Amino acid sequence: MSNLVVTIPANPPDRLDKALALAVPEAAALSRSRLSRLIAGGAVSGPSGIARDGKARVTAGEEYRIILPEEPATIEARPEAIPLRVVHEDDDLIVIDKPAGMVVHPAPGSPTGTLVNALLAHCGDSLSGIGGARRPGIVHRIDKDTSGLLVVAKSDRAHHGLAAQFEAHSAQRRYLALAHGVIDGADPRLRGTPGVSVEDGGVLKITSRLSRHPTDRQRQAVYFDKGRHAVTRARMLESFGKPAAAMLVECRLETGRTHQIRVHMAHAGLGLIGDPVYGGARKASARALGTAAAAAIAFPRQALHAAHLGFRHPVTEQTLSFDSALPTDMQTLLDLLRERGS
Repeated sequence: MSNLVVTIPANPPDRLDKALALAVPEAAALSRSRLSRLIAGGAVSGPSGIARDGKARVTAGEEYRIILPEEPATIEARPEAIPLRVVHEDDDLIVIDKPAGMVVHPAPGSPTGTLVNALLAHCGDSLSGIGGARRPGIVHRIDKDTSGLLVVAKSDRAHHGLAAQFEAHSAQRRYLALAHGVIDGADPRLRGTPGVSVEDGGVLKITSRLSRHPTDRQRQAVYFDKGRHAVTRARMLESFGKPAAAMLVECRLETGRTHQIRVHMAHAGLGLIGDPVYGGARKASARALGTAAAAAIAFPRQALHAAHLGFRHPVTEQTLSFDSALPTDMQTLLDLLRERGS
């Protein structure tokens, strides 16, 4: 362990985590999100002892001691020569177009074959160590069976800068999904669903809190009195069926919570085609979609693709923007829906 002592400057922000973020030297590369975790973990002490409340008020001139953990542990995951689709790479970061079926980082039940294993082979020792033994360089993630774009940090400085953008929701993320039902602003069921509203242009806005399901720890659930704030916006691009029974939808994340799009769309009664966890018992209608219904019913994963990613480069400050075409399985299903369900 090492210690860092900082002094609260004049006219500080009104809360401890913000004040510390301003006071720590730039070389320490401590983001406010990391400082918040250190505070919550009892690693910050001040005039009154251990400070565990990041919202606590501070006074100019107060000294705070921050206990920093040792350097990240030796990487437990081993390099594996797994092909990667690299969209962009420089000295500080790498953008990957992840295929469906690939887990992002090692976890119980998935110790090998992950994106981290592939990155260790591709990048060698040039991944940020902030993620620790199992998640080096990982700033955000997408589910195993969701395809598409994500950025990984190769330097600690880039990791802090990217993490700050995701925390501030300034990184741009757009997903394409195939879902049951359609967005209809006049639908009383949709308008009567808690947390759901329809904005100008027919954009569906879903606002709630998300936390673990009360009985299934592998799932997330919608709450309004606990959990983490989450906002999803969905815009219907195409509808399919007579009557309309499915759609191609663009989802934009204002926040980035676990399973957020899948949980929110299911909450609105518009579950994703193929979603084995949140799709419920809803099946595609053969009467409405014809032969495309069978393909929708048999689709083996949630039909969700991270199609756009944009952010400011944390070192060069260049604005970067990337797009990914639909993978073959989703494109094939979309073509069938267009042919048989329009």
